[in-house]
Amino acid sequence: MGRPRLFPDRSFPSYAYLPGKGPHPVRDPGGHSYGVQPVLVNASLDSEEFAWGQDLFNHGYYWEAHEAWEGLWQIANRGSPLRAFLKGLILLSATGVKIREGKQMPAMRHAGRAGALLRDLTTAPHDHFSSALGMSLGMLADLAEGTVEAMPSLVITVQGQPEPVFDFVLGQS
Repeated sequence: MGRPRLFPDRSFPSYAYLPGKGPHPVRDPGGHSYGVQPVLVNASLDSEEFAWGQDLFNHGYYWEAHEAWEGLWQIANRGSPLRAFLKGLILLSATGVKIREGKQMPAMRHAGRAGALLRDLTTAPHDHFSSALGMSLGMLADLAEGTVEAMPSLVITVQGQPEPVFDFVLGQS
């Protein structure tokens, strides 16, 4: 059984970008998001853009998930728990990119930083983050930190083919 979709009617990008492999999605005229105007969003876990980032992440589009969440992160209040939460997810997405690139040390560094950021948020009640994730922040921090100990291995080697490298799914209860 495939991974569930949060937005089954929204098309995934035509390829999963890896730096240096294929056209840059935004800067190259052949990129899957070239000329696409940014969507005005609210920095909210209830936003479509947040859930779209989860869909992208869950299906192995890590660079694209990073971009979706970075737009929210940029407008979130500085120093807010939401901003730290989004940064943790961005770092986890970067981990996925580095794993797919075969860059173990940078992947481990990003995973460790993601885990630490998410773990810091577990000291205060942030049930809305856990609800949005479909798991507790502590569990996601454990999963991120576990990536440092046991790096996921790749199965698909076709350039541009998305590949989920994590065993967990975000946003499903």
